[in-house]
Amino acid sequence: MPTVIYVSLQGDDKILRFTMDPVTGDLTPQEAMVVPGGPASIAVDPARRFLYVARRGERELSSYRIDQGSGALSMIGTVSLATDPCYISTDRKGRFVLSAYYEGRGVSIHPIGDDGAAGDPPVERLETARGAHCFQTDPSNRFAFVSHIAGRGPNEIWQFRFDERTGRVTPNTPPKVIPDQPLGPRHYCFHPSKDLTYFSNEQGCSVSAYRLDTQAGTLTALQTVSTLPEGYDGKNSCSKIQITPNGRFLYAPNRGHNSIAGFAVDAATGLLTSLGQTPSEQIPRAFSLDPDGKFLYAAGHESGRLAAYRVDGDTGVLRPLQTYPLGTRPMWVMIIKIGRG
Repeated sequence: MPTVIYVSLQGDDKILRFTMDPVTGDLTPQEAMVVPGGPASIAVDPARRFLYVARRGERELSSYRIDQGSGALSMIGTVSLATDPCYISTDRKGRFVLSAYYEGRGVSIHPIGDDGAAGDPPVERLETARGAHCFQTDPSNRFAFVSHIAGRGPNEIWQFRFDERTGRVTPNTPPKVIPDQPLGPRHYCFHPSKDLTYFSNEQGCSVSAYRLDTQAGTLTALQTVSTLPEGYDGKNSCSKIQITPNGRFLYAPNRGHNSIAGFAVDAATGLLTSLGQTPSEQIPRAFSLDPDGKFLYAAGHESGRLAAYRVDGDTGVLRPLQTYPLGTRPMWVMIIKIGRG
């Protein structure tokens, strides 16, 4: 199955498409598709048939069909939004698009039609608080969480029950998890086989592990580990977070220190041990692992370049490969396998 990489360029109003060599990790440019209105966050449905793009400048959500041979995109619909979303995802069944609004102080849930296009009006529009930054359902598709950064947000994780039939959410009990320190939970990912969730902390410059109660749908803090080297006192904030498909390694970029922090994940407990930091392009806002966890690609928001790394399967250390020119303000890196196989 071909592996395709999509990179949104908010400053150039484009989405770049590359194909990836599964052995070397080399990228081959395929297309620079014009997408007006500042394309930013990207989501793909679980079957990898449809792609969704938040167009922040236009305050719109656009839907695309993915050609299963080439990865080329064809637009199938656009809906207007009340404000610009900083994050989008689909639920685990691919029936709804979930979006979080930083300045819009909340979240929305749009239905996905039989044709794969996100519909209007949303089935849910819920006010939470300023700084809402990530909105996903858990692996069971029964619960959802909304993280809010600190500083300009309340430093909270809101917990919800999710109805996968209707797309509606209701507050869980308790409705919030509040970190002991102003960590600023920004983005999160789930362990592929353990009941654990990991958050990147924007203000805390750290990663936190939480136990996920799969019956109640609630989180309990277990551990927080810094993403920075000891003694560093410069300006920094964390952005995204991702774990390898085998659950052995986890990565979170540092914006300011300009590095990718790596962690080994304990096979028994799921707790983290720092592997140190690998230098990256300037302000690594967007990054992604390939679906097999063999390569990592990180885009420099200020440099406008994409750095490729090989993931050492034994140690988790990142080995630099090549750097690719992108353009102005890369915002998202999405990597999927397409076709059947």
